[in-house]
Amino acid sequence: MNVVLWIVAILLAAAFAFAGFAKLTQPKEALMEKGMAWAEDFSPEVIKLIGTMELLAAIGLVLPPLVGVAEVLTPLAATGLVVVMALAAATHARRKETQMIVVNAMLLLLAAFVAWGRFGPHAF
Repeated sequence: MNVVLWIVAILLAAAFAFAGFAKLTQPKEALMEKGMAWAEDFSPEVIKLIGTMELLAAIGLVLPPLVGVAEVLTPLAATGLVVVMALAAATHARRKETQMIVVNAMLLLLAAFVAWGRFGPHAF
């Protein structure tokens, strides 16, 4: 189970690092052109905040156990991603973007799995 948790955490970290970096480095208009229509509902500062949270969570999923310091940050990062994905799903539901809700739900479940595993039976 430890290997499965590592694989899921690494995949989540890669996905959120990519998404967070995009939100931090690209203007709002560029994000909207790339299919992130939800960005029109938020200010550039909030989009940067979301990107920062995603990037920090990606780092928190893998770095603490790799260096053996503050490993409790891994399940906390996963829990943070659960919250971010719940809010993202609510935003997409309000905008009636049902395909994105499915993606958010899948990412939420994967993050919840990592949080459960690392807080519980497979803590570091």
